[in-house]
Amino acid sequence: MPAERSNHTLRRTTVVVGMIAGLGLAFGSPATAAEIDPDASRIVREMTEYLSKLPAFSVRGDVDDELIDLDGQKLQISSSSSLVVERPAHFYAHRQGPVADLEAFFDGSTLTLHGKRIEAYMQLDISGTIDTAITGLRSELGLGVPAGDLFYADAYEGLMTDVTSGTYMGTAYVGGTEVHHLAFRAKKVDWQLWVKTGAQPLPMKYVITSKWLTGAPAYSVRFQDWSTTPKISASQFKFAPPKGATKVDAISVHELGTLSIEEAR
Repeated sequence: MPAERSNHTLRRTTVVVGMIAGLGLAFGSPATAAEIDPDASRIVREMTEYLSKLPAFSVRGDVDDELIDLDGQKLQISSSSSLVVERPAHFYAHRQGPVADLEAFFDGSTLTLHGKRIEAYMQLDISGTIDTAITGLRSELGLGVPAGDLFYADAYEGLMTDVTSGTYMGTAYVGGTEVHHLAFRAKKVDWQLWVKTGAQPLPMKYVITSKWLTGAPAYSVRFQDWSTTPKISASQFKFAPPKGATKVDAISVHELGTLSIEEAR
């Protein structure tokens, strides 16, 4: 997340980085076992293994992005998101907020980003799994995917990379659901995870704090309406351009951390 953004920037026709329901964690050396509470590590592993074994699921989320404006005021930008996953190679994501109304479709061979408010879309030929598509967003387009680390087929390794310490904070409640509260520290970020207790260890809340940026802005998402047996239509992951929508072929990452869609010249 950028340390500073002007109010003018928020009014631009842009797509906020991270429409899929974290900041990409950097890859490096994992922490030693002695620095990570065994219970914290175990719960993360149970959660990631449970998610990876679900053939399909859907979830909604309330997302808050913090930013610091040029006057040093911390602001919170709230949006709503939804995600439908069918492993190994299909997903649909939608994020709606004050700046953007963005959809992402992946059908195993094509990744489509659709800015509904500005009626523009772009497509990438990406064949493979959901992991391939998320990695493509990051490597080919330079896009962050908040909370995307949770939904890799093997999410544990990515989440725990660069972690220097991990603590089991005990149980708490999120949306009336009992959860395990976990807190981790990494080189560039601190992150917390609240995981449902019991036989379905689903993530219920996720917070990432960019601790070395001015004001320590945070990204957070509260998950709700989990379904592990969603009803999925045959066309769920196929993009059909709306009438009047413009196809574009370039997405550039703005220096302030937003995305602008540019028509090909």
